[in-house]
Amino acid sequence: MNYHFAIHRQTRRNLLEILQETPQEDLLTIPDGFNNNIYWNVAHCVATQQLLHYYLSGNPFRIDTFWIEKYKKGTLANLDVKASEIEDLGFLLTETSRILMKDFDDNFFPDYTPYSTSYGIDLKSIQDAIIFNNMHESLHYGYILAQKRALLAERN
Repeated sequence: MNYHFAIHRQTRRNLLEILQETPQEDLLTIPDGFNNNIYWNVAHCVATQQLLHYYLSGNPFRIDTFWIEKYKKGTLANLDVKASEIEDLGFLLTETSRILMKDFDDNFFPDYTPYSTSYGIDLKSIQDAIIFNNMHESLHYGYILAQKRALLAERN
């Protein structure tokens, strides 16, 4: 699983870089042709990771349920985000990754409720969920890059 955790850490570093280097106005703007903004996509990655890993294994979330309720699948972009929330999200990107690896090493996930994703993949174990989550976060990273290009095009 070390390779999969390396991918997870790198994806989170990429998301953190965008979160920290993108002006707040751009983080919160919904580009034409999109349903959500960059900020929502980053927060959604954190929320979904908690659902896929902790909820489906019967464990408590490692973050406040605020993040789950606001950014789980089916939610819409929050356009009224304070700078402190952006900073908190940056912390969560790194911290939830670190905690996941520790929890995995500590065998915190002995049980897992099988789950069929809307992507068409069946998850049967925490290992499946970790691998799928990497793909999911990479998908949203791609959306974010497309949103950044769309925002740039809208300015020009």
